[in-house]
Amino acid sequence: MDAKTTILEITPKQLKERMDAGNKPFLLDIREARELAICALPYDSHIPMNQLPDRFQELADQKDRDLVVYCRSGGRSAGCADFLRAQGFKSVINLVGGTLAWADEVDPSMAKY
Repeated sequence: MDAKTTILEITPKQLKERMDAGNKPFLLDIREARELAICALPYDSHIPMNQLPDRFQELADQKDRDLVVYCRSGGRSAGCADFLRAQGFKSVINLVGGTLAWADEVDPSMAKY
């Protein structure tokens, strides 16, 4: 990613294309454990939204890397992305539509809830 370009959102199709091209960003799932049990993307870290303020330091080695945050529909993850940017993370990207959009646009076999 160009240091002068800041991408705030990514669609499921765009993320899938990146992953297929071997350019997988760090994926942070901020949903609750009960949601994670229903369906999940190939995440790199799972930190529930309510724990993020106390645990974001666990992601410190990702501060300069593309980090995609996702939830069920994209609302909670948008707020978490803003929070991480405020903590100095350089490239935090919200997955538009979350797992629901992923199921609609990329993997129809993924469970929806």
